[in-house]
Amino acid sequence: MSNDKQGISFILIGMFFFSIQDVLVRQLADYASLTQIMFIRGMVGSIILIIFLKLTKRRIDFSSSFPILAITRVLLFFIGFLCFYFALAKMEFAEATSLFFVTPLFITILSKFMFKSEVGFYRICAIIVGFIGVLLIVKPSPTGFNYFTLLPIITAFTYSVSMMLAKYTSEKDSVFQQMLHLYGGSVVLAFGAWLIIPLIEFEPSQAKNLEYLIRDWSIYNNSVLVMLLSIAAVGSAGMLLLTSAYRIGSPPVIAPFEYIMLIFAIGSGYFIFSEIPDIYSILGMLLITASGLFVFIREGVKKEPVAVKTSLRT
Repeated sequence: MSNDKQGISFILIGMFFFSIQDVLVRQLADYASLTQIMFIRGMVGSIILIIFLKLTKRRIDFSSSFPILAITRVLLFFIGFLCFYFALAKMEFAEATSLFFVTPLFITILSKFMFKSEVGFYRICAIIVGFIGVLLIVKPSPTGFNYFTLLPIITAFTYSVSMMLAKYTSEKDSVFQQMLHLYGGSVVLAFGAWLIIPLIEFEPSQAKNLEYLIRDWSIYNNSVLVMLLSIAAVGSAGMLLLTSAYRIGSPPVIAPFEYIMLIFAIGSGYFIFSEIPDIYSILGMLLITASGLFVFIREGVKKEPVAVKTSLRT
């Protein structure tokens, strides 16, 4: 029996935790490295998840019945969130978050090709409306285009493919196995990136633009260490809360509440970073939100839950 009220509570708290994580990622842009963040997040996340599995007497299993797909998913997830975290430091906070929320639209498109799901006229219209919202935020222009605005969209796409792979492998790989893959893969890939990046020569202008990504690992003071550990802790807590929410609640009921993240992002952008989106960005956010919610509602009507069963953040 589903427990929708508790599921909604878990989603609201989980999204609040993710908003804290994103703020901390933004604030570390001048003091840490993204690969360092991904490494510590993966390491601490693995420890927290293993403790959780031990306490709940669940099996701890790093194996996969689909090793190639599991590795592919880990790579997509790692690359995608490197892009998103980098975008948080390079563009307005609320805009980066809202662009990531085109994920349900990508999932709907991918489900058509990967699982032969029926996508009718209404959802096609919702997808078009959502991407009009994207254009309003990105504001493509040959003279002043900000290429960093593409990064959250890349994240949404890679995350969507990753979630489709998770759906395909879920019959044999449990959700906790998949989480262990993501955390363990983050540790391995971040460490590998730390070894390889110093071997690459960058132009001075490139090095300045990519500093958050290519900076060597270091901890300037205790505050940086606390923020690094806090990112890992709140991110892991958020992931466990959202996973638990979808295990105990009805996805069509609880999924729309994930959009509370946009309100948190707008509030954080305004109160912490003194950012006010312009009218085009606000309209774009509204269109993306409306299109995503419509996809959820339409899946409930058609009884074809795909996007609605997929968390918008992990």
